Amino acid sequence: MAYDQNNIFARILRGEIPCNKVYENDHALAFNDISPQMPVHVLVIPKGPYTNLEEFHAGASVEEMGGFIQAVAETAKLSGVTESGYRLVANNGVDAHQEVPHFHMHIFGGRPIAGRMIKAQD
Repeated sequence: MAYDQNNIFARILRGEIPCNKVYENDHALAFNDISPQMPVHVLVIPKGPYTNLEEFHAGASVEEMGGFIQAVAETAKLSGVTESGYRLVANNGVDAHQEVPHFHMHIFGGRPIAGRMIKAQD
């Protein structure tokens, strides 16, 4: 799938759409979700044009990958959820309901999260 340069995250990265920034480094940007599902709901996106995890893995440098993971960890810390716990989610592709075609990680926390999010089918 070709990367859509006009997806909302690409536009946020270019400064065309504002965001409530939580953290930023050379390789990633973290910001609060505009429709939070938990008291803490932050998105972390790589700055490179990667549609999904496979593209990120295949095309990102070691520095980009490390910078992205560092941003996830630092964002969780800044969001105050490292002590109590948090959930990381990356919806990847149509079956996972990925809404924005730019690889990203959700950080959920701020209250207890009920059990598993996905139930196995019989």
